[in-house]
Amino acid sequence: MAAFAHQALADDGDIAPAPPSIGAAVPLTYFGPAPSQVMPELIGPLQLLRAGEIDHNTGTVTLPLYEGFMESGESVWYIVTDTSDADNAAALGLNHSAKLTYANVGRAVRQARIENRDQRAVLVFESGTVDFSPEHKVVPGDAPAYFPPKDVQPGSVGDDNYSPLAVVENAGNAIYNAPMVAFGATADQLEAYCEGEADHSVVHDKVVHICPSEGTVTIALTAGFSFAKPVLYLSTDASDPLPAALEGATFAPGLADIPVGGDDSLFSSVERIFVSVNGPTGMDNPHRQGLTSALAGEGSPLNTLGGIPTVATDYSPLWDLNPYVWTDAAIEAGYRSRLTEEFDILGKVEQGFLTGLGGGAFGSIGFVVNCPIVFRFL
Repeated sequence: MAAFAHQALADDGDIAPAPPSIGAAVPLTYFGPAPSQVMPELIGPLQLLRAGEIDHNTGTVTLPLYEGFMESGESVWYIVTDTSDADNAAALGLNHSAKLTYANVGRAVRQARIENRDQRAVLVFESGTVDFSPEHKVVPGDAPAYFPPKDVQPGSVGDDNYSPLAVVENAGNAIYNAPMVAFGATADQLEAYCEGEADHSVVHDKVVHICPSEGTVTIALTAGFSFAKPVLYLSTDASDPLPAALEGATFAPGLADIPVGGDDSLFSSVERIFVSVNGPTGMDNPHRQGLTSALAGEGSPLNTLGGIPTVATDYSPLWDLNPYVWTDAAIEAGYRSRLTEEFDILGKVEQGFLTGLGGGAFGSIGFVVNCPIVFRFL
């Protein structure tokens, strides 16, 4: 439930931190480099997914576009964002996620192998296809609640075996996060979207431009937080049609086989993502957050992620959805506000200010969303 397709990141510009020159007696030019430029773990802006080029004005990232094939011959156009192989992550500018090692359960990871085709090393996938032709649809509920929506339809739907994850069986069995952005289209068909608006009946709903001749694809980013740090991330796939539609992502049934509810435990492949259902609303409200606000057209829900690289050691692009609801008592007491840090949320659950959906127990609802981290502002 990260964001809605085609929604400009500019709507969420208030997550960017103010410059250090505010209130100081010297201009911004007098300040030294951010500590993160000296040591990535320190405070300051940092691009985590280094394989791409970020445009902060448009809220997009341009990544390498890869063409692979199904065993049956169709072209598979995909990106790569994360891998369980630490050395390849460092070499290729990808996110390293050791937790992906534990994701190879049921349909959650597709089999792939490297083959030589026309003197090119390409991936050939054993199974998993995506239909990009459905029309993306989200019909909000009645005001003022808006959530849950009355009707949803993901704009891209994978078959029963589709997952964005793939294990390369003849390359060390490393697992790669390789979300599909187009399927069965020729390079000539996609070339029309190098500069013009992409046709989302052909490509992923988050694709802005796609250009096989340049080997690039430009994808819209989503704003959120991780341990009180404003972040940008990709939202590409989900294990259920509801979050897939709300995110403008692909419904990937294979992700449903990933065990949830055990974040940080042995053999867990997921991290938690915390989604406010009934947070503060109002386009100009600096505390705005949540699904009700997003469905009202005010911007991204501004979700809160768990651990990301350089902040924690347990990063995974596979996020276990944990929605929370402010209680009437908390709202009446004036406690409702924007929450940006995992343990702050957990503390308010413990205090009884937040519950799960419908007043039930807080925790996982069984949905997995694929949201690779891209950039950290602080």
